[in-house]
Amino acid sequence: MTVVPETTELDGGDGVGRAAQPRQLIVTVYGLYSRSEGGWLSVASLITLLAELGIDEPAVRSSISRLKRRGILKAVRRAGAAGYELSPEALEILREGDQRIFREQRATLDDGWMLAVFSVPETERHRRHVLRSQLTRLGFGTASAGVWIAPAHLRDATVEMLRRLDLDGYANLFQAEHIAFGELTEKVSDWWDLEELEQLYEDFLRLHTGVLDRRDRSEREAFKDYVAVLTDWRRLPYLDPGLPAELLPDGWAGIRAAELFFTLHAELESAARAYVAKTIRA
Repeated sequence: MTVVPETTELDGGDGVGRAAQPRQLIVTVYGLYSRSEGGWLSVASLITLLAELGIDEPAVRSSISRLKRRGILKAVRRAGAAGYELSPEALEILREGDQRIFREQRATLDDGWMLAVFSVPETERHRRHVLRSQLTRLGFGTASAGVWIAPAHLRDATVEMLRRLDLDGYANLFQAEHIAFGELTEKVSDWWDLEELEQLYEDFLRLHTGVLDRRDRSEREAFKDYVAVLTDWRRLPYLDPGLPAELLPDGWAGIRAAELFFTLHAELESAARAYVAKTIRA
């Protein structure tokens, strides 16, 4: 229910706190609602839905063209209506995103860790860049040059990413546990930029805490609120891989932000989906 190689519209694009770009909103709408329609939405429906989010028709059409060039959308007509469907690659990334974005459980120390060790020849440095970018996108921290670390629950997502991008010949994955030397709380703050993550979570809380105060909202208002909330949220679970709470600073904003997101998800999702269903079939 999300969110192609490199940092793309499918995994959030710009950071939280900036105005969402039309492409990001289109990907959110497609991720949330097109799959119940076989991955397809008509251009007319998309223009109507995006208008509710303050995006005009020229901006929608321009953004669709870019997403088409990136291989995310494909032009398909149905019953004489012009529209676009998600590419197979985009559908696969969205399925992976569902598991990441809507995962409520954080990792625990008992889960252990996963190490990714890679070596890429200098003649293929572009692959090294893609590999580093993708490990970062999945939420890996850097333990040392060529050695990246993440909670063990990212194993399947990492294997799928390496195979999909034909990078599995350059990397080895290991299950690991920390057995001695140094405090993990200090190590984690070296491996991940917790200060930057904290600021992104604070931005999310600042932007969306007030949504909880809105009562008796219409389905249309629920749609507008939910798309905005999810668009800002969906990048964060990739930057923060769900690190064990015991290793995070006291009062970690990420825990409060997750509580807010899942509360709003429970309150808004059903009404937002009802509004979209009526709009698509109008």
